[in-house]
Amino acid sequence: LVGSEMCIRDSFKTGTFEFTYTTDGVEKTGTFIRTADLNIDYYENKIDSASIRWINDCEFIQTKINPKNRNEEKAIHMKILSTTEDSYTFEYQLAVKDPYKKKRVEKGTAKKIE
Repeated sequence: LVGSEMCIRDSFKTGTFEFTYTTDGVEKTGTFIRTADLNIDYYENKIDSASIRWINDCEFIQTKINPKNRNEEKAIHMKILSTTEDSYTFEYQLAVKDPYKKKRVEKGTAKKIE
């Protein structure tokens, strides 16, 4: 795990970021803007907003502002695992474990572009 000083030093709490994800075997790129308490995602011609609450310098809870279904109402726990000068690797999972589903942890990388 990364020490909290790395997350602060690289200033990943706010800014504009780019990330790559795969949908149906096709790699795509999305962008998000993070302010002190909001995360605004831009992907596949959609805009999705979520509130964020930092737990510590490397972890935060993200909750969609206008969920479209029960699944979107569930908060996501994001954790920064490692950093470089302009990017970070993260993992995310449901903040509250669903007792009826297998725990799923996903990983990704975000690059700071502004």
